[in-house]
Amino acid sequence: MNKINYQKEMESILKEVDKNAAEKGVRPRLALHVCCAPCSSWCLTVLKDHFDIDCVYYNPNISPEKEFEKRLGELERFTEEFPHEDRIRVIRGTYDNDAFNELIKGMEDLPEGGERCFACYRMRLEYTVKYALEHDCKFFTTTLSLSPYKNSQVLNEIGADLSKKYGIPYLYSDFKKKNGYKESIELSKEYGLYRQNYCGCVFSLRHDLIGLH
Repeated sequence: MNKINYQKEMESILKEVDKNAAEKGVRPRLALHVCCAPCSSWCLTVLKDHFDIDCVYYNPNISPEKEFEKRLGELERFTEEFPHEDRIRVIRGTYDNDAFNELIKGMEDLPEGGERCFACYRMRLEYTVKYALEHDCKFFTTTLSLSPYKNSQVLNEIGADLSKKYGIPYLYSDFKKKNGYKESIELSKEYGLYRQNYCGCVFSLRHDLIGLH
């Protein structure tokens, strides 16, 4: 099986988006699931000239709650300082860590980066696509593929599955390509962003994974 280059897939979709926007005189709205400000920094840089963007901050996996709030605050600060001509807004998702814990019940001892994480991807993306349906967004996607710790193949497969289920196009992506992760580090320095050293759930914290997720 040939491995799909999701970066090229995204570039192809963006060309069509720009063509349609030029013909209709209006940009489509994108529901972008956002995990944190550092990851959003590069993703928004790539996407802001193609869409009006709703940054859907839905991350019930994050623990403790004060960490959830800290990351949300950094995202709000970043989008206030980042130039975007009022085309980007932050949407606070519900915080329900109990729902996350119920979702991954029985998977607590699985290795980091496996099926427990994939269930978490789906949970967050499904919330985002439902938001997209309710708010007239024409596409949905996530910042998660920027992280070298996230499985972009699985993320895009989940996105494609949800797209088929709900009838909204998924914007394929692999934001770590073309030095995206490195660019996010530079943008984090430029804006003085807090860079967490674990994905968010108690399991990633226990594994002592170092670096931005």
